[in-house]
Amino acid sequence: VQLQAFGGGLVQTGGSLRLSCAASGFSLDYYTVTWFRQAPGKEREGVSCIRRSDGYRYYAGSVKGRFTISRDNARNTVYLQMNSLGPEDTAVYYCAAGVVRPIQNSWASPGVYDYWGQGTQVTVSS
Repeated sequence: VQLQAFGGGLVQTGGSLRLSCAASGFSLDYYTVTWFRQAPGKEREGVSCIRRSDGYRYYAGSVKGRFTISRDNARNTVYLQMNSLGPEDTAVYYCAAGVVRPIQNSWASPGVYDYWGQGTQVTVSS
């Protein structure tokens, strides 16, 4: 059972990246998947979540309107499309999966997830 996050890199302010979270050994269809990020010296924060069973999406206020989370069940992958990136988006991005079906702000609690990817670095230059 493994989650792998990839797609990070170095991009200029205003640019875009698409992160991928691929699962092996289990089907992401039945899991809520959330992207977190952690910048140096800061706590890990929830970025976006796609809830299992109904696909409801949550976004942190700082990324709403710029980031889009989606899932491709055939590829067993969840994506995070990030547009209009700024230096404040620089962080290591992690994906996490859990059987939780979160409501309100519980999606952003790291402790409710069962599996974590290894993280991918996103650096936005000014």
